[in-house]
Amino acid sequence: MEFMTTKEAVKKWNISQRRIRQLLQNGRIEGAVKNGNSWNIPIDAIKPVDKRAIKSGSPNFIIDLEDNYFNEVDELKKKLDSKRPISKETLKSLEESINLEWTYNSNGIEGNTLTLRETQVVLEGITVGGKSIKEHLEAINHEKAILYLNDLVKEKNPITEWNIKSVHQLILKDIDNENSGRYRRENVAIKGATPIPPDYLKVPELMEKLVLSYENWNVYHPIIQAALLHGELVKIHPFVDGNGRTSRLLMNLDLMNHGFNPIIIKKENRLEYYEVLDKAHTTGNYTNFVKLITRLEIEILKKYLRLIK
Repeated sequence: MEFMTTKEAVKKWNISQRRIRQLLQNGRIEGAVKNGNSWNIPIDAIKPVDKRAIKSGSPNFIIDLEDNYFNEVDELKKKLDSKRPISKETLKSLEESINLEWTYNSNGIEGNTLTLRETQVVLEGITVGGKSIKEHLEAINHEKAILYLNDLVKEKNPITEWNIKSVHQLILKDIDNENSGRYRRENVAIKGATPIPPDYLKVPELMEKLVLSYENWNVYHPIIQAALLHGELVKIHPFVDGNGRTSRLLMNLDLMNHGFNPIIIKKENRLEYYEVLDKAHTTGNYTNFVKLITRLEIEILKKYLRLIK
């Protein structure tokens, strides 16, 4: 790979050296590598869009819900919050169970053939005969990504491009290191989906707009905000692979940041999940997708309440 210096980038992109250094420090120049006190910037790196020039208005989403639609989920969350703090032993047991189911189902949606029991065994460090190395790594990497989310929640980290890329990097670690944590540099199609993802040249700008738009979605209920983040992220399809798992992880990060529990979209519900997501992408109508996420949040809240005395 050929590189250019910061001075060469200044000339090529017609922006100040100070601005270049800010972009580098913020991790906004794809593939840039620090070498001592200087930076090596890929010669084909795309000039980052100036956030100050982006209009961050949200698209015209359709979300047709009654005013009291979230009453049940809010009441269940309130009831669970009243039982906090949860004992460390109970919380650890719950989290281990949730993380296992989450990993098994999220990978299963994408075609991983490990059973729930096999996934558990892999996470315990045991190799399962007849299963590929890739499937083993998908389980291990997904659990590591969940643990990374927990750290982000504890540190109250917001949704940023850096965190999105970091989650994706964990998902594809040692599976596709060349593309892990990097926006795609080629056009792709989503198998079985109607919409065609945008041209790869538009991905950096669309991702910046997504994060800026997300900041304006706080006018919505947290479940709507999380659903929109998932839907719009996977619609952009910013990575060559791992978009579904990354989107579901980011949705759960957003839910956890708002005090809700991570939801699990089950492998057997894959068809319904794809159908409501496809409708959101083709019509802008997120109503059924939001209903699905709400239903699953209610399920997980009830599970916690059943197990907490």
